Amino acid sequence: MSECVGKKKISLVAGPCSAENRSQMLDTARGLKALGVQVFRAGLWKPRSRWGNFEGVGEKGLPWMAEIRQELGLKVMTEVALPRHVEAVLRSGVDMVWIGARTSANPFMVSELAEALKGTGMTVWIKNPICPDVPLWIGAIERLLNAGIRDVRVIHRGFCVVDSTPYRNAPLWELAEQFRSHFPALACYCDPSHIAGKRELLLPICEKALSLHFDGLFVESHNCPEVALSDSAQQVTPTDLGLLLNRMGVLIE
Repeated sequence: MSECVGKKKISLVAGPCSAENRSQMLDTARGLKALGVQVFRAGLWKPRSRWGNFEGVGEKGLPWMAEIRQELGLKVMTEVALPRHVEAVLRSGVDMVWIGARTSANPFMVSELAEALKGTGMTVWIKNPICPDVPLWIGAIERLLNAGIRDVRVIHRGFCVVDSTPYRNAPLWELAEQFRSHFPALACYCDPSHIAGKRELLLPICEKALSLHFDGLFVESHNCPEVALSDSAQQVTPTDLGLLLNRMGVLIE
């Protein structure tokens, strides 16, 4: 009997924290496609806490995204934090964008991004604000919906609190459930990478998210995490991601 029989299917978005170079992007994307991943994510503009840290390759990475899209047939997505980012991805043919936790905490910036995305037909994902503020999270969604953006999806990536041990960001599942009750029709994915902060802690976060019936996972995967320019400790190789899925007993739909 096939080992696939009886396995639950889940939706999965995966890719590196940051686009670093063409070969890293293509190698990672090929490995993920072999697993069955259909949506590839990579950050081009990276909001960092400290000045001087790697802040992404910017528009230089858009041709790499286009190549992945054309060669492998994957949908591609990246983070936007400014209206000029939106303009750049619209010119390049990127399929989807996400708004990160630092940006979703700023109502003025969410409003500007909503205006830039208005009428584009773009699928827009949005992460919870970095702070544990459910009304602020709700307000970010309302701003996008009020701009007429029809395809809005949500990412739970945990919250910054005084003590999130053993994780990088506290999952605060009860707040995520409280938020989801306001928007039951919106697809809500879990980002176990940012919650865990360490790849060895991904499994319990993934299993908890699936037990709570999240619609899918949003995972960071890099062809060589040890040399990644950002979030090295929380990324997994495509091969190890496949092993993680096997341990959970799931397939990618």
